[in-house]
Amino acid sequence: MLTHLLIQDVVLIERLELDLASGLSTFTGETGAGKSIILDSLGLATGARADPGLIRSGQNQALVMAEFSVISSEILGFLAEKGIDIDPNEAVRLKRTLSRDGRSKAFVNEQIVGVATLKALGDKLLEVHGQHDTTGLLDPRTHLGLLDDFAHIPEELSGMHNAYRAARSALIAYQDALKQVEADRSDQELLQARLEALDRLNPDENEDEVLSQKRALLGASERALEDIGEARGFVGGEQLTQRLMKAFRALDHARSRAKAAGATEDDTIFMRLSEAAEALDRTIANAEDAIALMDQAAYALDIEPGALDKVEERLFELRAEARKLGVSVDQLPRMRHDIAQRLALIADQSDHLLSLDKAASLAQKQFEAKVLIVRQKRQKAAISLTMAVMKELPALKLEKASFRVAFEEFLPNGFGANGGDGVTFEIKTNPGADWGALNAIASGGELARLALALKASLSLRSDGASSPVMIFDEVDQGVGGAVADAVGMRLKSLSERAQVLVVTHSPQIAALGHHHLKVMKNETSEGTRTSVCVLDEVSSLEEIARMLSGATITEEARAAALRLKKNSKGGLFVK
Repeated sequence: MLTHLLIQDVVLIERLELDLASGLSTFTGETGAGKSIILDSLGLATGARADPGLIRSGQNQALVMAEFSVISSEILGFLAEKGIDIDPNEAVRLKRTLSRDGRSKAFVNEQIVGVATLKALGDKLLEVHGQHDTTGLLDPRTHLGLLDDFAHIPEELSGMHNAYRAARSALIAYQDALKQVEADRSDQELLQARLEALDRLNPDENEDEVLSQKRALLGASERALEDIGEARGFVGGEQLTQRLMKAFRALDHARSRAKAAGATEDDTIFMRLSEAAEALDRTIANAEDAIALMDQAAYALDIEPGALDKVEERLFELRAEARKLGVSVDQLPRMRHDIAQRLALIADQSDHLLSLDKAASLAQKQFEAKVLIVRQKRQKAAISLTMAVMKELPALKLEKASFRVAFEEFLPNGFGANGGDGVTFEIKTNPGADWGALNAIASGGELARLALALKASLSLRSDGASSPVMIFDEVDQGVGGAVADAVGMRLKSLSERAQVLVVTHSPQIAALGHHHLKVMKNETSEGTRTSVCVLDEVSSLEEIARMLSGATITEEARAAALRLKKNSKGGLFVK
């Protein structure tokens, strides 16, 4: 529901704030008073094309803000998709600024948005039916949804939508499996070669890490053996042993000669030669011990000849295969398993694909059955809607026109999320004319009345839970008397389920309004200004009397206005 409208510096309006209520609100005023300015401003706030000519003379910027309350879950969902989160109890404020250079800015609850988003939101909140614009009804894309609302088949539609999703999911599963099998078949030889290579390698989990650690250990061990061998060579080499033995024999000869020369064992020279000989003897013994210990250390390492080469060769093979397959060495066991499964699937592809194909076919048949149920409901509703609209047309001075719901039944291969039906509302203006689109009607007033007939008929079956605000601009153009009464009664009936705003020159329609607003043009010292006054019961009677009699209001006109009020049955009533 539109609760508040702020207009600033638009054409003849300096600043205007309107508080609006539910039900039927009628806007009246003399021709040229500025009623169209209010509609243009509302259009600007809801995403219409921005024309800098709307900016009031002498000003650089115009501003319009429209506030809506009682927001449906559909609109809350739309706002959430656009990243605009609001409390369900919070009003939605659409604001637009327009500058002289043609630039405009759009806001929703003070969050800047694109104009396209503003318009999409405005289309959900507001419908305009009038001389130049009949939103929604002229777009064939909306007709199926309107018919479904009229048919009131939420359970059937929900069942069809669920069946569609199930059928779609089953078909995608089959198609994906088929593509995979076809790809596998083309790669079967390659897959087989890869599996054979992996079977030959027989990789283990974490083998790369284990082999890397083993290679490091073996490398260190081999270098240690080399060092031990070098040390052993130095200690146990022939030169060192021979030289030590020669030195020992030479010392022994020296002792013998000293003894022959008369030296005793207690003599210093004999004692030094003996100590030197003993030291050499110990050195020879220690060298032999060192060689034995080094041999024991080498034996303790216990390295198999060529073990490091084998480990490095294994690592090279594993890493080469991993690079070829584009994975890590640790992933080779899993790839081996996956390739084996893919080859098994190829071998057993017929049974697998047949199972998926049967599931997809069954889901499609179930979906098609749901489509046919919805189609029957739609066709029945189409007949009822056609009859309802045709019943409305004569009273609205459209007795020569005919209306129908054109139905197109798609074949199963054309079924989609919304079923298998194409629906278009069509009209012909005269019995001999061809059927055509709704906007083929020449007169804007006729188009607005047709929209009223449709809305009145659609409301017969709608719960009105998410009905947008409806605006009818001079729907009474070219009609009067009983036709104006019929238009008014239908507008009032619509207002029981949705907020309805009507710009009218008909006193009969004005008398039916729950709220009466008068648009006036005033001359001030600063120029011409447009204003809007909310009329009370007395001033509403006076305005209706003016509409009946013209510039000079007579007592007869006041009496006629009073009778209209009394006959309105629910409009303003003056005792």
